[in-house]
Amino acid sequence: MRMFQKLKKVDGCRAISFQDTSVCAVHVRHVPSTKPQVTQALLAPTGGTTEAAILGKLSQEWQGERYQCSTLLAAGEYQFLPVEAPQVPAAELKSAISWLVKDMLDFHVDHATIDVLNIPPEKNAPQRSRSLYAVAARSRVIEERQHQFEDAKIALRVIDIPEMAQRNIAALLEQEGRGLALLSFDERGGLLTITAGGELYVARRIEATHAQVLHPDAERKSMAHERVALEIQRSLDHFGRQYPSIALPKLVLAPMGDDDGGLQACLAENLDTQVEALDLAEVLDISATPDLKRLDRQRHYFQALGAALRVEEKTL
Repeated sequence: MRMFQKLKKVDGCRAISFQDTSVCAVHVRHVPSTKPQVTQALLAPTGGTTEAAILGKLSQEWQGERYQCSTLLAAGEYQFLPVEAPQVPAAELKSAISWLVKDMLDFHVDHATIDVLNIPPEKNAPQRSRSLYAVAARSRVIEERQHQFEDAKIALRVIDIPEMAQRNIAALLEQEGRGLALLSFDERGGLLTITAGGELYVARRIEATHAQVLHPDAERKSMAHERVALEIQRSLDHFGRQYPSIALPKLVLAPMGDDDGGLQACLAENLDTQVEALDLAEVLDISATPDLKRLDRQRHYFQALGAALRVEEKTL
């Protein structure tokens, strides 16, 4: 028996997301010609426990060094900015983007880590300059997150953002040749994404939290629903003008829990598109994770599952 046997990497991807009151961890295996399989799903309340302590416990239980893992920045830890692509060589793109966004940031650009995402052009439009999304985070935030995982001996592969995690789930729902609008809510607000062909075209934050759209006071809840419907209709109209070649037949509402507070009905009444509610069992094999069969749990796992579905090797 070898005392220092090298551990083999285990099939699949893991993702850990930090929420306001809990840490969510999942493991997903990509299986050809069938749904991705969720083999593990854990939700640990933070309570008085530190994130570092929870990561350390997860590393021991999951043999963290054997797995490549993703994590997510939360809203407020980064900025997501649409910009016109500068006409520079690819090797100079990030430095040029840094100069373009320096006045848009709420911190000094010298303290920023910046990445870029391409926005696909309208295929029938005349040639024009490319648009990009610039993703900017404080370098200190990135470094602290990396150190957390290093200390826990968890191999961190990607630091992702919710927009891209939601894109990954949307890709499982898309119909060929058509776009898809996907709307989710958490404790920090709403997120609308519009995707097609696995590409992210639009990402928009909506100032309505999960608690607000489910508020027990009928008047306050109705105001939140109307605000959400108005913001979504504006986004759908804008997308239709920018990308007339892409049909957008429906809006999918990510899991809200056992009760969506009437949001789906409100959106269906006020939007010029079909509105459907998502059960993650439609696109993922969750047979090994009974906890995920509950819609109230699916809401908490939503972003972590999206991060675990990522296949490309691109980091902030």
